Amino acid sequence: MFDEERRQRALDELNVLDTPPDERVDRITRLAQEIFGVPMASVNLIDRERQWSKSAMGFEAEDVPRQETFCDTTIQQPDSLVIEDLEKYAPFAQSRYVTGAPNLRFYAGHPIEAPGGERVGALCLMDTKPRELNQQDRQLLKDLALWVQTELAQQQELDHAAVIQRALHPRQLPEPTGFTVRADSRPAGGVSGDFHDALLRNGRLRVTLADVMGKGMGAGIIASAVRSSMRTVPNRTLLETVSDIDVMLQEDIGDLNMFATIFCADIDTTTGRLEYVDGGHSLSFIYRADGTWEHLHSTGLPLAMGLGESYGLSSAQLNPGDALLCCSDGVLDLLDPENPFLEVTKILAAHGVDGSVSEAMAFAERQRAPDDVTVVTVRRHA
Repeated sequence: MFDEERRQRALDELNVLDTPPDERVDRITRLAQEIFGVPMASVNLIDRERQWSKSAMGFEAEDVPRQETFCDTTIQQPDSLVIEDLEKYAPFAQSRYVTGAPNLRFYAGHPIEAPGGERVGALCLMDTKPRELNQQDRQLLKDLALWVQTELAQQQELDHAAVIQRALHPRQLPEPTGFTVRADSRPAGGVSGDFHDALLRNGRLRVTLADVMGKGMGAGIIASAVRSSMRTVPNRTLLETVSDIDVMLQEDIGDLNMFATIFCADIDTTTGRLEYVDGGHSLSFIYRADGTWEHLHSTGLPLAMGLGESYGLSSAQLNPGDALLCCSDGVLDLLDPENPFLEVTKILAAHGVDGSVSEAMAFAERQRAPDDVTVVTVRRHA
């Protein structure tokens, strides 16, 4: 039976209503919008008498009376609600959002649950034309909603497993001729769900940063497993490495609704050519010598989503004076959401690329960052 009082209490305990935009949630909403090719996507939470959007892509979010929303119907059931043609669906056919702007015709939403299983909102897709979702599409929508769930939930598990934490850090960073490598990590608790690595083999520098959804012991163990797999069979190509880890994680944790984003790059230390695979991470950039930024876009979904989709290999050029900067999403909590690049540029101007990592760790300590923070930089000398 649907317990509204318990559901509302669980939503209130999340402490997320009326909070500022969160880039970690926005990133998932953007990914959903791009993957499904819909003009609008959002993460909506159902409050007592209103719907409030934590994230909205393709439209200007505003509070909506609860009785007028599609997502209120979505949370009444455990599975996805997919309406292929709203005009032909009697309960919604006369909605002002169907009969008037934006003239919606398609809606699909999957419930978002609080840690206790209470359905508090939905990740939804919207279009101005009818469309269908096959079974694989519906599974992907569910997986993305579970990812949002993980980001919204307040993780309380903080412990001090020093052995696992130490295993997530390379003991010594490589020093390839013509390059400077810097990296560090600060866990929110005793164990980080982030890990980074840097290895130099046969003139190629392989840099990896992965971020397991969540923090604490569980995330740390999974991060350790990913790092170990990265170092097994070192002659594998990037695509083989990431694909193998994806299969491994799906077999091991695919039923636990846990995901891991990953950025893995090979840099030719002679030419500066950079090849990379990005599994849903999308937080890597090249900071050019002239002060401009180049975003290295995601080439695939996070690890362990279990959809069997192949990853893409992309490339970029690291010229003399350029630097590769990669971070975990914990850094997003420390930056001004209105203009994060300006804040980072100021740090780089004051401390240089090489000093920016230690400054990021000090900043995370001062701000008592609520999430794991990891930063990796690779600078090619001018």
